[in-house]
Amino acid sequence: MTEPLLDRRGLLRTAVGAGVAGGLGLALPQAATASIVDTAAAALVGPAGFPTYQYIGTPFAKASLRYNPTNELIFPCIRGMYDKIANPLARYYLYYAPHDAPGGICLAYGDSLGGRFTEYPSNPIISNNWSPHYSVSHVSSPHIIWNPDNRQFYLYFHGENTTTRMAWSTDGVHFTYHGRVLHTGVIPGATETSYARVFEHAVPGLGNKYVMIFMGVTNGTRKIFWAWSSTGKNWQFDPTPLVSPGPDGQSDLSGPTLVKRNGTAYVVYHGNSGNMFVTEVGNSFDREVHLGVFHRPLAGAPDNGRSAAPSFGTDGGVQYMFYEAGQRSRSTIAVARAV
Repeated sequence: MTEPLLDRRGLLRTAVGAGVAGGLGLALPQAATASIVDTAAAALVGPAGFPTYQYIGTPFAKASLRYNPTNELIFPCIRGMYDKIANPLARYYLYYAPHDAPGGICLAYGDSLGGRFTEYPSNPIISNNWSPHYSVSHVSSPHIIWNPDNRQFYLYFHGENTTTRMAWSTDGVHFTYHGRVLHTGVIPGATETSYARVFEHAVPGLGNKYVMIFMGVTNGTRKIFWAWSSTGKNWQFDPTPLVSPGPDGQSDLSGPTLVKRNGTAYVVYHGNSGNMFVTEVGNSFDREVHLGVFHRPLAGAPDNGRSAAPSFGTDGGVQYMFYEAGQRSRSTIAVARAV
């Protein structure tokens, strides 16, 4: 049931070249190297003191993947496994997916956020047909969290674009289906509800443990909405947009993620211009203070004017951003490092 919330209202400074990326084991297109060198000197601290992120490469070569049905990959989610389960495949798991049919939730793993990742040999780990639970045209946009109370991973993914589903796992590889957690019926007039990410964040007065932020389409416009839950399974939804596109000079927003800094909460998301933007929503999710551009894409490969769906991690004290790079239907997963 929908319950409205009343009155709701990130590398050290270095010019990264082919030699550095090679040392990290990343697959770095030669054409992109010049773009990094040309822009390194212009790196500045971003809004609210967030770091500037610079592209350093891709975690794998898309063309060499065993499972790559549509030659486009979106929505990375990076998670550390070394402190959660015994004998993981590597220190970090990277979840991603194609979006075009048939999609499929995929996994890669690596021991460094700045290093090369290995494709899991049995991708996809979740497909668009999971009998007897569902059969859809595609599944995509994976986001995974760790519940330390029951030592389970919760994986959220959409399929179709009207429905977000959840599955759980004890190893992050093999999953048991839970069910639907989000659909268009929870936001009046919505025609899409997808690209959901979930985070631990207690909103004062709600008694919740988790928040979900997601894209919803109402009146033909993509906006950011949110929900809250004490379990990560059952949700209550605010039908009022959390972030709207107009103040950013955009017509559509998508791919939101929650970040915390300066004792408050922000949402980072991409707009139809190809830039990522940041808005302060506050710890109570009762603010909408648009702070401008968070990250600008490279004009050349792999971004080609579009960066989206960021997922953040820290390795050895260095901050990284995994993101979706490139125009839709030709996108790949890229990695940037904080300056």
